Amino acid sequence: MNQRIRFRMFAHSWVSDWNHGNAHFLRGLAHELAKLSHEVRCYEQENSWSRAHLEQEGQEVARRATQQFYESFPELDVKFYRNDERFDSFAIEQLQDADVVIIHEWNPPEIVNKLLSLKKRLGFRALFHDTHHRAYTSPGEILQLDLKSFDGVLAFGRAIQRIYQDGFGIPRAWTFHEAADTTHFRSLEAQRINDVIWVGNWGDEERTRELDEFLIQPAANLGAKVAVHGVRYPREAQVRLSQAGIQYRGYLSNLEAPQAYAQSAVTVHVPRRFYANGLSGVPTIRVFEALACGIPLLSAPWTDTEGLFREGADYLCLPNRPAMEAEMRCLLRDERARSQMADQGLNTIRQRHTCAHRAQQLVEICEELGR
Repeated sequence: MNQRIRFRMFAHSWVSDWNHGNAHFLRGLAHELAKLSHEVRCYEQENSWSRAHLEQEGQEVARRATQQFYESFPELDVKFYRNDERFDSFAIEQLQDADVVIIHEWNPPEIVNKLLSLKKRLGFRALFHDTHHRAYTSPGEILQLDLKSFDGVLAFGRAIQRIYQDGFGIPRAWTFHEAADTTHFRSLEAQRINDVIWVGNWGDEERTRELDEFLIQPAANLGAKVAVHGVRYPREAQVRLSQAGIQYRGYLSNLEAPQAYAQSAVTVHVPRRFYANGLSGVPTIRVFEALACGIPLLSAPWTDTEGLFREGADYLCLPNRPAMEAEMRCLLRDERARSQMADQGLNTIRQRHTCAHRAQQLVEICEELGR
């Protein structure tokens, strides 16, 4: 394989991050690959689900979020395609000189399989990038894809990697964790306006009980100033937040999250149920980003089976509501303890979990494929 790798990356959306947390890492990864002087082209379908919902937030919100993307990632060459009869010719034109095509799991099966059908003709390598629990919870959806035609799978946790190797019979799979885009996620100076902040989407009843126990009830009992950012909160959820004294602020562009963290004393991690049991060891992108922004992190039950962080130092994992409430109260009173925890978490991110680390890992995987 040439020293300079020509990457072609297909994802659901690059421009919009509305209910699309994977866009956070994908942007940072592509940005770091470009910094390493590799050629990167990014592809998304016109009028994607995420982009359409971003537009529904209002013209000014969508305009600002879109402008932030293009201003923050001027080096990313994003091209748009239509999922119609013209896609074949578009793909052939775009992939003529590709070395490695990375296909994220949130792409239509027909698009994925059309891309794979071009492998032999055009001579590129193809990697499947899985950052979802679908292989565990809905394997039939994954099996719609021509998995055997991939040269390997990038799995965002060891549990997912094992599913591909042991369950789906894919011999080459790598654990490829998400990470923080530290070019854009860093500690900022700002006036504190919140005690506790949570940035995350409601979504599909996958953590409703956990949010009530580890965020809503503690906030109500403490009387702290708590803010929540995110989308897909039904009316009853918004009412529950309001009753607990929590301010629901709706959609927050991911690139605005560092400022929101800087204005808050503490943040909370509430993993979806699948990541707290069968897929333990897989943190969400919000963990990496919050720690990169230098804010203390308190977590609902989650087992770091892969040793990514130092539990008790980089963050604190609490077993139940009383423990979460007590730790919130303690940290809100103790600026020194907050600063110490934030510094430790930030150092671990810088040492092990940046998009630059993952870009280098990806290059090494591609060199292995080339051999």
